[in-house]
Amino acid sequence: MTASRRLPLVLTVCALLVGVLGLAPRTPTAEASEITRPLPATMVDDERSAVSVVDRFWRMYFEQEFRKPYRSPRVIGPYNGNNGPSCGGQASVPFNAAYCPPGDFLAWDEKLMASGYDKIGNPWIYLIIAHEWGHAVQNRLSRKLVSRAEELQADCLAGAALAGAAKQGWITWETGDSQKLGQGLTAVADDTPWTNPNDHGNAKERIDSYNIGAKGGPQDCLGRDWR
Repeated sequence: MTASRRLPLVLTVCALLVGVLGLAPRTPTAEASEITRPLPATMVDDERSAVSVVDRFWRMYFEQEFRKPYRSPRVIGPYNGNNGPSCGGQASVPFNAAYCPPGDFLAWDEKLMASGYDKIGNPWIYLIIAHEWGHAVQNRLSRKLVSRAEELQADCLAGAALAGAAKQGWITWETGDSQKLGQGLTAVADDTPWTNPNDHGNAKERIDSYNIGAKGGPQDCLGRDWR
């Protein structure tokens, strides 16, 4: 994936290649704690690009669909372990990425990003940032448009944003990127299907949700009866 071929819309469930990589607090793996080398400059560039294109997409969509001003969330971005920003008085969680509603910001542990980047490549970076941005979008919507299955809806919104950015020519999808996105969603999936608002959903649910947004755009993600 580069910042500006056509977007492969349909992802398939892939084998779990990454191990325990979370979009919710999880126990850091031994592998995660061993990443001490300098971060690749290309990864940092991809983080900046992902932030730029996802924010640009939502600014365009809000102005077209809701006819109201769009306010970008703050992007505090990378931290290491417990040294990240607190959210509502709670310390940062190692090996995690999150959107903080009280502070209206996104942040991520660079060890999480580096681990996924090493195994999956830059689609991982775009996926993580687009998913967390989806939560920021939820925070800007009427509550009647936000699903109880918030994590699956955030996957849908991530698919809508990345597909939309590709259609606008802001990012270019390359051979194999679709499979890599499937790997990323599988890696962060729960072992069991969605049952409550704290669940992220299993691999099939997460990939199906992403595909709904990628095919239909944000309107297919909003006010949807996920459960």
